[in-house]
Amino acid sequence: MDLNLQYWNEGQSFFQRFLQWVDLLDPTVLLSSKAEILNSRTFLQNYGQTLKIPDEDKKVKEAWKLSLTSVHPDTGNILPTVFRPPALLPIVAPLAIATLIPHKGVKPALFWQLLFQSYTAGFNFANGNASFKEGKNPVKQIFFVFGAVSYTACMGIIPQIMMNRYKLNSPLMQTFLRKIVPVPLFACLSAFNVAAVRASDLENGIEVLDKNGNVVGVSQKAGRKAVEETALSRGVLMGTVAAIPELLISLLRRTQFLRLSPFAQAPIRHMITALVLGLMMPVSFSLFQPTGKIQREKLELNIQSVTQETELYYNRGL
Repeated sequence: MDLNLQYWNEGQSFFQRFLQWVDLLDPTVLLSSKAEILNSRTFLQNYGQTLKIPDEDKKVKEAWKLSLTSVHPDTGNILPTVFRPPALLPIVAPLAIATLIPHKGVKPALFWQLLFQSYTAGFNFANGNASFKEGKNPVKQIFFVFGAVSYTACMGIIPQIMMNRYKLNSPLMQTFLRKIVPVPLFACLSAFNVAAVRASDLENGIEVLDKNGNVVGVSQKAGRKAVEETALSRGVLMGTVAAIPELLISLLRRTQFLRLSPFAQAPIRHMITALVLGLMMPVSFSLFQPTGKIQREKLELNIQSVTQETELYYNRGL
């Protein structure tokens, strides 16, 4: 079992995972060189006892920080810098802000939807499960990613198309299509993006491991569980990012400050969106254990027949 999977298999509570992710999502980690990342992995591999050393040991803590944020647990490869978890906030924040603001036309709305969905699809692909390589066709993977981006971007601009095509300019329809519909739509499309990009996990399954890290088999049921949990966590993240700023701005409009300074509304909305995204990211990543667990009786019969382990493990992905 990879070091990163071992780390997340220590039975941490939600609150413990949350605090760990708050630390791991530090963007300064992105400045670390490839040599520093490899050295951190070597350090952890050479000193196996450090798996149990408390985080008070600064050297061990920094080594784990680099390993957990920079290395894929299935392949052992270093993740592209822009798709590492600490890069999500500085990249997604401006994209989410630009995607969620009301647009006057379809073209700018489509442009920002394409950028947002393209990046999130890349992140989902880079951080997904990569254990069962034999069942993955590179051409099909590209098709899944392209299809996810195209579909979610087009679906994301439906409210804008409806307003432009049917001239829905009444205050009620404007409120409905600009402020209410985008919240569940943004959440559902973000969840769908995960499911579509990782469709091969649903189709071919992912590897499940015993407690010693030995591969027991390849399970579609484990793959479905991993994708469902990841999609749900992403939907919660993006749905909250879409809902909270709009709700707070609606309340702040009643204050004297915004009545006297209406132009301050846009920058305040942008700051709230970035803040909510920053606060919700560790919550989203902590909802489910990165090293997923599944009961043996819930797996396929061919896997149940080759092991007596009551609980098996898999990499859920991010």
